Amino acid sequence: MYIKIRIFPNSKEEKVDRISEDHYKISVKQKAENNMANNRLLEIMRNEYPNSIIKIISGHHSPSKILSIERR
Repeated sequence: MYIKIRIFPNSKEEKVDRISEDHYKISVKQKAENNMANNRLLEIMRNEYPNSIIKIISGHHSPSKILSIERR
C-alpha cells in the first residue's frame, strides 16, 4: 500500500491530519536537517500502522513524500 504524506518540519506542535485513507498531513517539531524530520515521520507512521514495514519511496528531500507500507 502506498501513502502520500505532506510533512511540515520545525512546527510548534506535532499533529497528524488524515485527509483520506491514503493521504496525510503531518507536522513535526524536528528540523529538516540530518534526516531528523524523516526519522520522526517514520516513528509516527509506525504508531499508526503497527506491525508493518514502512519505507520512504520518494521525497527524501521534499516535503511531499510517498511511503510504502507492507503489513506483516
